[in-house]
Amino acid sequence: MKSITEVGLQDVTAVYSGAEGDLWELLMGHQIHIGGFKSSMDLAERAGVGAGLHGVDLCCCNGAGMRVLVRFREVAGMTGVDATETVVNRGRQRCQEEGLADRIRFVLGDVTNSGLPAGSADFVWGEDAWCYVTDKAKLIAEAARIVKSGGTIAFTDWVEGPAGLSDAEAERFMLGMRFGTLQDIPGYRQLLEDNGCSVLEAEDTGRFAAHYDLYVKMLEMQLTFDALKIFGFSMDVLQVIVGEFAFARDLARDGKVVQGRFIARRD
Repeated sequence: MKSITEVGLQDVTAVYSGAEGDLWELLMGHQIHIGGFKSSMDLAERAGVGAGLHGVDLCCCNGAGMRVLVRFREVAGMTGVDATETVVNRGRQRCQEEGLADRIRFVLGDVTNSGLPAGSADFVWGEDAWCYVTDKAKLIAEAARIVKSGGTIAFTDWVEGPAGLSDAEAERFMLGMRFGTLQDIPGYRQLLEDNGCSVLEAEDTGRFAAHYDLYVKMLEMQLTFDALKIFGFSMDVLQVIVGEFAFARDLARDGKVVQGRFIARRD
């Protein structure tokens, strides 16, 4: 696992409370993760997440993933935990507007110490967001604590790929993304097993490079004005942002950063 010391939770909440969070939503839509709707439905199908179940989404952002599960997988109810007040408030508003507030609730808090009852969820869910949590061991332990025996932990996340990152590449990528740590697929597998889970899937989805190429093209070919507006019409800022996106895309093309998919059963 790669780690840097310059990033903390306050840096992550600052991103999703400001212009950078708005940029992610511009490029990705309400579902701020690689693959959007298709990724969510694929993960839910593989993990057996469906009708009548109750789940917890750790690092739920604005709750778009929860809304997908409730609408399209007939999940009975979801609780989302996130540390950024801006996105929690936005999520509550969107659930109200979409008529889903009675089935989705939000908790503003630390996902490594959520305060939710032990064994209270049929499944714990995450989509490309656990990379923002520095203490991965505490996060997985909390997920395993919340889910009931026989329940499922299902998540996707940005992880170091099999080609590996140099120290310089890791520092640039992680500083830009505000990741205090970056896990790899074997590392997540081990953490799940250490917390009493049987790992059913732990693999690269193969999506990362193509989607990041799409985001670069959108910035350069279609959404330039929209992105400029977010950053006060500063062309210099936009050029830096496009450069960092291109850097991440190249890492993905080289197999150094991937989107991992993980499904585990709590023993």
